[in-house]
Amino acid sequence: MATPASLTAPLAELRADFPLLDQNVNGHPLVYLDSAATAQRPQVVLDAELEYLEKRNAAVHRGAHTLAAEATEEFEGAREAVARFVGARADEIAWQSNATDALNTVALAIGVASRGRGGEAARRFAVRPGDEIVVTEAEHHANLIPWQELAAQTGAVLRYIPVDDNGLWTIDDARAVVTEKTRVLAFAHVSNVTGMVAPVPELVELAASVGALTVLDACQSAPHRPLDLNALGVDFAAFSAHKMLGPTGLGVLYGKRELLNALPPARTGGSMITTVTMERAEFLPAPQRFEAGTQPVSQAIALGAAVGYLADAGVPAVLEHEHALAARLYEGLSEIPGLRLIGPAAGEERAGLVAFDVAGVHAHDAGQFLDARGIAVRVGHHCAQPLHRRLGLTASVRASVYLYNTADDVDAFLEAAAGIRPYFGL
Repeated sequence: MATPASLTAPLAELRADFPLLDQNVNGHPLVYLDSAATAQRPQVVLDAELEYLEKRNAAVHRGAHTLAAEATEEFEGAREAVARFVGARADEIAWQSNATDALNTVALAIGVASRGRGGEAARRFAVRPGDEIVVTEAEHHANLIPWQELAAQTGAVLRYIPVDDNGLWTIDDARAVVTEKTRVLAFAHVSNVTGMVAPVPELVELAASVGALTVLDACQSAPHRPLDLNALGVDFAAFSAHKMLGPTGLGVLYGKRELLNALPPARTGGSMITTVTMERAEFLPAPQRFEAGTQPVSQAIALGAAVGYLADAGVPAVLEHEHALAARLYEGLSEIPGLRLIGPAAGEERAGLVAFDVAGVHAHDAGQFLDARGIAVRVGHHCAQPLHRRLGLTASVRASVYLYNTADDVDAFLEAAAGIRPYFGL
């Protein structure tokens, strides 16, 4: 495994760790610019999962035999590695099936508390008629629909922080929406469409001033920038394994220790209980209380290897590298006639992605044009229909970079993008 101290080191070395990237697509060398949807996995991550399955595959936290003990040790070691990577304690990290599931876990559990379950400790989470839940107009559906459902079930009011014509919002916009009635403030750390980076410390302070919980969608930040959840002060957070060099089928729920232990679980069954009678059950402390049933053991072990790889590469270096590529993307796209770029303007902070609209060409047609040239990008509404509707769009094209991308990738994409409108006779 290549573990450069900085990504200014030869990228070919690091790129070689990703076997999928070494192929042709439609007769062209693959240019993979869709990591905001799913990142590719280095060989060390593939090997970690396979080695576990070949040598230690067993039920964790159950059997007393050697394989079960070894599996449990490796499984919990992965939890500790992920916790260190995001600035948390191991007992503040609960495995979920994906980040969407993690966000649903919080919303569903608040719904359980709102119905009077969980005892005295859970009353702090109760949402009642007339209370308010606040999101942003830019949210991914995963951090919108669960809150719509919670509002519908409890009689609360769902409010949102509006975006401007570029899809952006400010802390002042948030202050205009958050009130003394706000019980939950949920927002993305980094928008998966605009690349905007939210002012997290100010939002945490704002929520705390009215006694509201903060729920952070960290799917586009955990893979790409240094993240210290304890230092940020958010109450809950969620992120995905498959966006940070890990496997699908695994998400991570972070919660402050005291909150997770007070929150009543919404999913119940084996592995998360202490005592069960025919009349009632008592639940384990966090994180196991949110991990009912058989666990994604091999996936967790693979994610542990993934965060180890990212730590070795140096997350600050990853961020610097992506910023340079994003600036190259933005500048190059801004010079192509007929493209409307979404999100922060030149010189403003943005994550390593750029979404845009091609005048006169549907995003899916543009995506197929690029794919025919071996370039993989995301097209569609990116699970953010309200944001696209606000911008007057049904879909957009999104190019996103990661640590294994190069300036040559960006340049190949820009050359192809310049040919989209001419190809369609525009």
